[in-house]
Amino acid sequence: MYLENHISRTLFKYTKALSVALGYRDHLTQLHSERVLGLSAEIGGRCELSEIEFDCLKIAASFHDIGKIGIPDHILLKPDSFEDSEWEVMKQHPIIGEKIIASTELEGSRQSAMIIRHHHEKYDGSGYPDELAKEDISICSRIISIADAYDAMAVTRTYHHARKHREIMEILQAETGKNFDPDLMHLFTEVIESSKYKTEED
Repeated sequence: MYLENHISRTLFKYTKALSVALGYRDHLTQLHSERVLGLSAEIGGRCELSEIEFDCLKIAASFHDIGKIGIPDHILLKPDSFEDSEWEVMKQHPIIGEKIIASTELEGSRQSAMIIRHHHEKYDGSGYPDELAKEDISICSRIISIADAYDAMAVTRTYHHARKHREIMEILQAETGKNFDPDLMHLFTEVIESSKYKTEED
């Protein structure tokens, strides 16, 4: 991962071990995070982000699920649907992730930590943990939300089969304006067609 400035390079250097730790805990989540990083960078590269914003986007995408380290195995690795109480525990992972990254106290960590905290917020305000809406959600969190959703549906996990590209795009389009920023989704529909992260058509 190429980072533009020394602040971001230092932050990534001292948090890289977290990615390794997550890989030992849940290898599929680590691989998912790597793909979300790549796809988020492709989307972010088409937005008018500052150098710092772009680097924070890449760091947050890399570690957006790092908070899952704090989720008990019987929930994190459960092959079936969550009970309501289990879902409430799982919804803590963005908050845990924020705390982990912010605790480094390195310059730039606070911005990346807040992006992680809000990557499950929804455009209409129905997301978590803070029920933010529209532009109150940082553009970096809104980008990761789309990349995260696409890759989650594109890969087989214990609780669902992989979907094809066409089906995923239909679902994402149906949720645009509710879950996802319409302008970013319009951009994403262009980016994904030439992306190496695009899954099979049919």
